[in-house]
Amino acid sequence: MGNRHSSSVVPHQSCEQRVGVNINHNHSAPVSHISLRYHKSQSSLLKSKISSHDALSCEKPSAPPHNHNPNVTHLYPTLTTYTPLTPSISRQDAEARAYSAFLKSFPEYQSTWILDTLRRTDFARLDRTGETYVDYMGGAQYPESLVRVHSAFLTEAVMGNTHSVSNSSKLSSRYADEARDTVLSFFRAPPGYTVVFTANATAALKLVGEAYPFKSNNGYVLGADSHNSVHGIREYASRRGAEVHYIPSTSTGGFVLSTAKDILSQHRPQNASSLFALTGLSNISNAKNPLSIIRFASSLGYHTLLDAAALAPSSVISLSETPVDAMVVSFYKMFGYPTGVGALIVKESFLEILERPWFAGGTVNVVQVPGSIFTRTSVLHEQFEDGTINFMTLPAVTDGLRFLSVYLPFLPLRLSCLTHYLVTSLSRLRHDSTGTPVVNILSKLPSRRLKSIGEQGDSGSTISLIFLSPSGEMIPNSFIEHVAVTWNISLRTGCMCNPGGAASLLGIQDQMEQLYPGVTLKDFEQVVGRELGVVRISLGLGSNFQDVWKIVMFASSLADSRSRQALWETWTNVPIGQAM
Repeated sequence: MGNRHSSSVVPHQSCEQRVGVNINHNHSAPVSHISLRYHKSQSSLLKSKISSHDALSCEKPSAPPHNHNPNVTHLYPTLTTYTPLTPSISRQDAEARAYSAFLKSFPEYQSTWILDTLRRTDFARLDRTGETYVDYMGGAQYPESLVRVHSAFLTEAVMGNTHSVSNSSKLSSRYADEARDTVLSFFRAPPGYTVVFTANATAALKLVGEAYPFKSNNGYVLGADSHNSVHGIREYASRRGAEVHYIPSTSTGGFVLSTAKDILSQHRPQNASSLFALTGLSNISNAKNPLSIIRFASSLGYHTLLDAAALAPSSVISLSETPVDAMVVSFYKMFGYPTGVGALIVKESFLEILERPWFAGGTVNVVQVPGSIFTRTSVLHEQFEDGTINFMTLPAVTDGLRFLSVYLPFLPLRLSCLTHYLVTSLSRLRHDSTGTPVVNILSKLPSRRLKSIGEQGDSGSTISLIFLSPSGEMIPNSFIEHVAVTWNISLRTGCMCNPGGAASLLGIQDQMEQLYPGVTLKDFEQVVGRELGVVRISLGLGSNFQDVWKIVMFASSLADSRSRQALWETWTNVPIGQAM
């Protein structure tokens, strides 16, 4: 978002009150025009989301619905010149000096100044509250304008259950269809794809797992470095007699491409199709797996499933270039709001082979009661949307995708600069008493530094690490999390619902093999002899230099023996050496 725009407006009747961005299939350059659609009372709250060379347009909507409100108007804000965030000449503090040095080392960062503008407007609450948020892998921060626009929309629109033909139902159906079209356009889906709205990516994966025709003569292949929701599909496969085969993880997550191809080839489908699930980006190891393997698996006869929940928030995904059979996303991970809505973006031909184990309201046309006869609805995506979809929030999904499409071209470059700086700074930290490292970064590091807008990285912007004591032992993650809270830092600790990736990073695959039915996390930690998990720092749309600087200062406090001792005693009331 930009600076406050002028109050000059030109009214135009519309029932819509939402932010919109023209989405085209060329994401190599910023989206070139934006239409702002919102209630006239919101004009002082909304900020234009484009750079100074972009142009505004306002598209005339189709015929208004019957419950059209003439008080809703189109507003044409005027643009102001944006400037990047630069350190004040008068500032001589350590942060200002560090930022100046950062810009000298990463001059390309200044090309992403539009995101500094966004931070000052849509994410101003981060600076206002003093909270440093570095858990974007867990969930993105919502843009404030997106919430305002959606709130204004709801105060004027009369929406009803989509399973009816009333005026309110037709309006809901119209916006649901618009959301589907926007999802398909955002991911550049060619004809033949549809969208099934779900509660989240996990629910979308479950839809595939429970309905895929697993049999004794087919199988399920997946990477060890995957989310539990991907692992969970193995239960459906095993119960139907299908074989489950894992592609092993490297020590920094992901897999070796040649190894993955060998395993897929060894277990290629013979007389029946098998399912291959690919994690696009690991939520713990930061490994970005090559999407090219999807075409390879398809050539062997596999159906393909892409978990893009971690990949979609910061990477361009084109289903035209990567024609996976099914892909899952959670929208709150992409743009923070709304929660409770995800999607299965899927080929219609793939949906047709799925065998749903039940039916529910909204998925059927007629049901015999008593009896056993039922006929599913003729609309394919509706056969998989159990009950009533979250129709009230789907307009916000449309706006969120349009919002993200403006900033996505700038994001990889910005995150590359911040991630490289953070990795380098943390790796240099040493304990004052012994000179030993303060942290051990376990996750995959980017192999190259991005230099220009539009480039895509070979890894994400997540850093998984453990903190070390002066003697080299692991400091408990629970202590690190305690200290982070005192610094007003929101980070994450644990195994991130990715036991395979965590085991690879921590080097405990052998102990993983010794697990037994009924084992608990406490049991597992007793075997390993320490707390399990990592400290995860993940950057995203709202991140800036001040965030990574604070992380470095936080870690530096643990390098100072006096500071660390005081924090430890506050936490445990015992000397750190005795406790460890």
